[in-house]
Amino acid sequence: MEEKKKTVEKSVGFTEEQEALVIKSWNAIKNNSGDLSLKFFKKIFEIAPAAKQLFSFLKDSNVPLDQNPKLKSHAMYVFTMKLGATHFKSGVKDAHFEFTVTANTYYNSRK
Repeated sequence: MEEKKKTVEKSVGFTEEQEALVIKSWNAIKNNSGDLSLKFFKKIFEIAPAAKQLFSFLKDSNVPLDQNPKLKSHAMYVFTMKLGATHFKSGVKDAHFEFTVTANTYYNSRK
């Protein structure tokens, strides 16, 4: 199991500073994660609108993001799961995480 964890950590490729930012951001937002998880994804899609195409439930949807029950559910799930391992298994690439770092930085700076 330890070997698998190392593989996941290497594939994500966060620097120590980025990892510290993610942890700091999570500690700041975890008590209001329901609302903020949806805002987080909305910010990602504002930064990278094409990222919606990575989500089967958003590809052809005309439902506004804040009213999309599948996005709300996914956002909460993402905020409560083992991020690295699950994203690695889903095939999320390093480039996709760059948007999350930008969104994290945005919300962390608004504190």
